[in-house]
Amino acid sequence: MDNDAQQGIERFLVKLHTERRLSPHTLKSYRRDLDNLSRYCDQHQVNHWRDLTEIEVRQYVGQRHRQGIDGKSLQRELSAFRSCFNYLLSEGEISSNPATHVKAPRSARKLPDTLDVDMVKRLVEIQGDAPLTRRDRAILELFYSSGLRLSELVGLELNSVDLTDATVEVTGKGNKTRRVPLGRHAVSALQDWLQCRSHMVAGGDETAIFVSRQGRRLSPRSVQARLRHWAVKQGIDMRVYPHLLRHSFASHMLESSQDLRAVQELLGHANISTTQIYTHLDFQHLASVYDKAHPRARKKDD
Repeated sequence: MDNDAQQGIERFLVKLHTERRLSPHTLKSYRRDLDNLSRYCDQHQVNHWRDLTEIEVRQYVGQRHRQGIDGKSLQRELSAFRSCFNYLLSEGEISSNPATHVKAPRSARKLPDTLDVDMVKRLVEIQGDAPLTRRDRAILELFYSSGLRLSELVGLELNSVDLTDATVEVTGKGNKTRRVPLGRHAVSALQDWLQCRSHMVAGGDETAIFVSRQGRRLSPRSVQARLRHWAVKQGIDMRVYPHLLRHSFASHMLESSQDLRAVQELLGHANISTTQIYTHLDFQHLASVYDKAHPRARKKDD
């Protein structure tokens, strides 16, 4: 791609950063996807985005699919392309969006791994009174109690939690905030940890709830490492990571309540289809809901 085309990408990424305030991780994904398409264009003598056609975008998707890239990843790439080309279209640099009508191939939707209730109980009930053990116990309880994402947990501030009301306010994807309940075990573990935390940040101005031994905000990588550490120590014979506890939270909530909308709100999913992956409601339950809800299905009163 020529320099003018590359500059178009840079301006688009700056716009995402300044106007949409996307996270560095998301911006990195956009750049990677656009760089992949740019290299494909170089290989096929396409020098500028205005020269790229819908057929070539389809061929790119087909090539990536043959290389083993699944449909979900390709859908994400196409979303990045559409956003970038819409920006270039608004700037008058291209005359049409070549990715608008291109669809990613479908791929089988893999159900997420989960821990059963007994395994979660064994994992979160770690023993010890050392400050870092108290911190990690609070982290584990909070992940499972409220179904938080890793980024949401490490981003928590001291004023995010209301222990009296037993709620926590989190900032999720797209900078959207939501308030979710805290279970009593999570409240107790947080109270225990906050008593230690004040000593670890003495004299500092760190506002994060979860801090390292040095009194600084705990990094996502450190949280992941601590979960792996405790999984081994507690005898959990599978890979444990933050999202596994979120998956377990969602699955257990749906098994007990079968209230898809409520779990969607708790998880902060924009689309209910994302939440539906956690449940397979049997036909009898669906029929029961239908009989109770549909105006022409309800039985007449005797």
